[in-house]
Amino acid sequence: MKTSQMSATVLVQPLPGIKRRTLVFNPDVMICHFSQRAGARIPIHDHVAVQAGYVIQGRIRFFLDDGTSFDAVAGDAFLFESWERHGSEALEDSESVESFTPSRPEYENPPLSKQES
Repeated sequence: MKTSQMSATVLVQPLPGIKRRTLVFNPDVMICHFSQRAGARIPIHDHVAVQAGYVIQGRIRFFLDDGTSFDAVAGDAFLFESWERHGSEALEDSESVESFTPSRPEYENPPLSKQES
């Protein structure tokens, strides 16, 4: 069994206004916590991993390569298939928990040591 506490994980800012903590993972699945400031954007991209998530708070607009979009608010869930091109914009300060299957190796972070926490 693997467990983690959010306070014991590395906080990464991959883009302005976007913060990510990788909570737990193995080669097959990964769970991450994202915080997005209002106005922060993740450009359209794709990846092999299926991405499923749940909005904890705020409002996030997700958009697809074909121009369609949907707004997700607290309590809403979403799923992007493998290689489905997608991006997002936080319409409000937002938080979400997202899973990736298989794991995304570029998101793997070691836990903080006692001195760093």
